[in-house]
Amino acid sequence: MGIGGVSWLSYLILLLGAAVCLATCPCSDPALCEPIKETREFEVYVFCVRGKNWKNYDWSQVTTVALFAPYDPELMCFAHSKGARYVLKGDVPLNKIIDPKQRADWITEKVNLAKTQYMDGINLDIEQPVIEYSPEYYALTDLVKETTEAFHREIPGSQVTFDVAWSPNRVDVRCYNYSALAELSDFLFVMSYDEQSQIWTDCIAAANAPFNKTINGYKQFMNLNIDPKKLVMGVPWYGYDYVCLNLTECNRCELEKHPFRGAPCSDAVGRQIPYRTIMKQVNGSLTGRLWNDDQKAPFYNYKDAQGKTHQVWYDDPQSIALKAAYIKKLGLRGIGMWNGDLLDYSNDPIAQQQAKAMWKALIP
Repeated sequence: MGIGGVSWLSYLILLLGAAVCLATCPCSDPALCEPIKETREFEVYVFCVRGKNWKNYDWSQVTTVALFAPYDPELMCFAHSKGARYVLKGDVPLNKIIDPKQRADWITEKVNLAKTQYMDGINLDIEQPVIEYSPEYYALTDLVKETTEAFHREIPGSQVTFDVAWSPNRVDVRCYNYSALAELSDFLFVMSYDEQSQIWTDCIAAANAPFNKTINGYKQFMNLNIDPKKLVMGVPWYGYDYVCLNLTECNRCELEKHPFRGAPCSDAVGRQIPYRTIMKQVNGSLTGRLWNDDQKAPFYNYKDAQGKTHQVWYDDPQSIALKAAYIKKLGLRGIGMWNGDLLDYSNDPIAQQQAKAMWKALIP
């Protein structure tokens, strides 16, 4: 006898049956479980983090959906029907994969998961501090190399991407081998947001992704001889809500000090808020939408129920379109956003117009 009165042979048959069920294509058309092999000329990269909002994405643009939510076979089938890739999230503590065997085991696990779920690759979202030339530094580079090789070998046409900060200049102590990571992956997704994570100047509220700072970040990547076609511009569909210790007449919002990785101040003192919330709040604020021409970004001020003054910085179609226009000038591979679920996809006509405008702003 075996487990719970079931013979070992019967138990093995049950296991094999379960494996077959997992491997059964969930799509009405089995062809939709085939991996996407076509590479689009212009990449529009979307992070999906929750719910069924994906049904409202502009699928005429989407080329890749990175799943940062529970697996959804319906989304996989739909993405493939639109010719879009559907990729895993990959994150692992770097001290866990310094050992080559542990690294290989992790990669094998991810490849097998992607195969089981009929997915098209993996997005490596490893935003950990790394000291240059440390064991983690080399392990990270080896991880990207070996992950790309394994996915390309096991899932023809698959895509391996790596998320990087807005600049290669040691942002948040991420001292990576950026030129190697770009060469070894299919491309880098540049997170051109949270650019105030380390504030080295005065502690004042500022844009999440100021124009000049954003564009200079791409020039810094290219100064490392990284092919611009290996760079996808990430833009934020959210903003930061800051409490002002003092707000001057010229809208200078002074912030509480919040040290972060060596810097005296950080955007961590603020609160991230989605674009849909901002759109519901801005028109009823103290100021309405204001525009800072130096940073080329919108903002507004409001008072909360306790009488505290807040300043909110965000991106909207105007600020995003300005940055998107530089994609062609710099020769970048495409654009994407964090994240696709931060818009108001309700039936409200105004919200629908706002969502449509944000999607439209992605195309230069």
